[in-house]
Amino acid sequence: MADQLILYTNPMSRGRIARWMIEETGAPYKTVLLGYGGTMKDADYLAINPMGKVPAIRHGDRIVTECAAICAYLAEAFPDAGLAPTEAERADYYRWMFFAAGPVEAAITNRSLKVEPTDEQKTMVGYGDYDRVVDVLEKAVSAHPYIAGDRFTAADVYVGSHVMWGTQFGTLPKRDAFAAYAARLSERAAYKSAGAKDDAAMPKEGEG
Repeated sequence: MADQLILYTNPMSRGRIARWMIEETGAPYKTVLLGYGGTMKDADYLAINPMGKVPAIRHGDRIVTECAAICAYLAEAFPDAGLAPTEAERADYYRWMFFAAGPVEAAITNRSLKVEPTDEQKTMVGYGDYDRVVDVLEKAVSAHPYIAGDRFTAADVYVGSHVMWGTQFGTLPKRDAFAAYAARLSERAAYKSAGAKDDAAMPKEGEG
């Protein structure tokens, strides 16, 4: 199959985002499970992603890494799924997908690592400060039923994953707007099927 789709992932990783996105497209795909500190750092996989991290996808002879890029790529590669933005949705679609990939990701990571920029450093930090990022994200998910408007798009896979993980693991506060947005997304059939497949791939007790 010249355009076979392959997902390289680990069920305890951001690979869950990529699997959810693939499930939304309805495209057939093969899964390659990789282990931290093992196959993820093997030469064969480093030839696919030199960072030695997951997820990555191979679609024929094309390779895409980084979750936001994977979501955007798959939305365009499988247009019949209706996950790419319309002209009216395009600005919010890209704005909030990359807001999540930039300020949200950085602010949450730094807060988790107990790295807090000083007032002087905030002008150098792309996200400014954690509290402002959270407030802006809350307004974004409150503006419409979905992040780019009234319709679910690939941007909701990426932004929604940050919101759901953040509120589940405590890296985002449990605000009503986040809970309502997460509830809409968690009812999607593709979200449930992706989660079931990743859960089934989790190491059993005593393994690994």
